[in-house]
Amino acid sequence: MNKFIIPIKILIFLTLAISLNSCEALKYKRTKAGEVPINVKDRVKKNIEEGKGFRLMGGNKKGGTFDFASSNELWRATLDTIDFMPLVSANYSGGIIITDWYNDSSSTGQSVKISVRFLTNEVRSDALDVKIFTKNCDTTVDCKITEDKGTLVLEITKSILKKAALYAKQNKEKNKVIYENSALD
Repeated sequence: MNKFIIPIKILIFLTLAISLNSCEALKYKRTKAGEVPINVKDRVKKNIEEGKGFRLMGGNKKGGTFDFASSNELWRATLDTIDFMPLVSANYSGGIIITDWYNDSSSTGQSVKISVRFLTNEVRSDALDVKIFTKNCDTTVDCKITEDKGTLVLEITKSILKKAALYAKQNKEKNKVIYENSALD
C-alpha cells in the first residue's frame, strides 16, 4: 500500500504546481492611479466594455431604457425609406441592411439592389455608407452587375438623413422634461 501513496502524492503535487503556474488570472497587474474607477457600477461597466466580464439577466436596467432598433433614428429612417423593397438581411447589431433585387416591372431586364451600412448611430452626413447595384440582363443567364455611384445614392442618403433628423427631433421633444419652479408659485 505504501508504494502507491508516494506516486499519488507526487502526481497531486505536480498537477497543482502546473495548474497554479499556468493560471494568468492569479497574477497581480499594477495599475496607475485613476485608471480604475472608484464607483462600483463604473468599474463593472468598464470591465464589461473591455470584455472582462459578463452580466446575467441583463443587469439592473430600469424601465424606459432599451436597446432596440426602433430607438435608433437612422435605422428607422432607412427602413422607412426602402420599405417598398424586399429585404434579404437586416442585422441591427451588425449595422447593415441589404435588400433583394428589385424590379418595378416597368423596365424588363433591369433590377436594383441597395445595401446600407451604418458607420455610427449619430445622425450626420457620414453616418451611412449607401451602395446601389444595378443588374442588367439581356437573357436570364447573361447579366451584368454594376455599382451605381450616381445621384440615386445621394438622393437615398439625403432622404434617410432627413427622416432620421425628423425622428431625432420628435424623440427629443417627446423626452423633454418640463421643470416647474415651485418657489415662484
